Amino acid sequence: MPQVSVIIPTFNEADNVRVMWEKLKDVLGDWEWELIFVDDDSPDGTSNMVAKLANEDSRVRLIRRIGRRGLSSASIEGFMASVAPYIVLMDADGQHDEGILPEMLRILRDESLDMVIGSRYTGDGSADGLSSKGRVFASQFATRMSTLVMRESVTDPMSGYFAMSRPFLERTVRNVSGKGYKILLDLITSNREPLRYREVSYSFRERMAGDSKLDTNVAAEYVLMLLDKSVGKFVPARFIMFILSGSLGALMHLVILASALYSLGLGFVYSQLFASGMAMIVNFIVNNKFTYHDQKVSGLSLLPALIKFVLICSVGAVTNLVVAATLFDHGIAWWLSGLIGAGIGAVWNYAVSSTLTWGKFK
Repeated sequence: MPQVSVIIPTFNEADNVRVMWEKLKDVLGDWEWELIFVDDDSPDGTSNMVAKLANEDSRVRLIRRIGRRGLSSASIEGFMASVAPYIVLMDADGQHDEGILPEMLRILRDESLDMVIGSRYTGDGSADGLSSKGRVFASQFATRMSTLVMRESVTDPMSGYFAMSRPFLERTVRNVSGKGYKILLDLITSNREPLRYREVSYSFRERMAGDSKLDTNVAAEYVLMLLDKSVGKFVPARFIMFILSGSLGALMHLVILASALYSLGLGFVYSQLFASGMAMIVNFIVNNKFTYHDQKVSGLSLLPALIKFVLICSVGAVTNLVVAATLFDHGIAWWLSGLIGAGIGAVWNYAVSSTLTWGKFK
């Protein structure tokens, strides 16, 4: 029975697998441990490297996920496949200092805490391993944004390096959103009791091998999680992203309409039709990139998906017009009639396009 389960989610980390195993062997000493790699079907053969390592060391295990991506969901699957009373999450790229792990585990056990967090922003910790000023700014901005949904004054809620007790996991895991790449913040905000925690400082190092996973998808996932934790009980986070994308499309509609009328000299009807079509295309591109980035259509599927989206939104536009006109004819104020019509049209567009365009209602 291991005392510690170390969970390492991976995607294209073949060169780092054995190095991480060796590092953990060196620092865990007398602790009984298991090491679980959760691999999102990496094309570079990461799972094969883990399988070879598991043949050498029975403490090494592999979970290989097919057709699923995402650090948070991979972490959760690793947590729930573990059996130890203490659970550690860390990255495979060597940026987390394994040298502080014994101290983290000792504090977690001896002080009967829920969680011990490796922090770059307390004590003598540093984030020097962040590869650019842009990444530093993004990390600091995300940390500030986390205060909107977090009660605790954790200095590094964006940390991907922490240890937690199994009782804490069991009481929070059913409340997590599982969205995005910031599972620590997800766990903290899913906790319904005062969090018993400590932070241990460390210096965030440069990656050993491979490429950073930080991209626009990570940003979209983070925004989705913040929305889910703040207003998700009342309105689906993805619906809010859908509406924001629609607002951008509406702005684009006005810009194109004005250009077609005054620059191209088209009549109003033709300008309106042209602007509506272009706005729908913009909406589709933005939603496909951000709102539904985890279900994104590409390649030969793009054109059929775009056609479906345009047809669905056309029905939504007609529904909007009919409802608003009917309410206005029955004495409802023009602005309220318009809002209700727009709301019904938006719900239609979201519900149907989620199912038919992106193939999954979420």
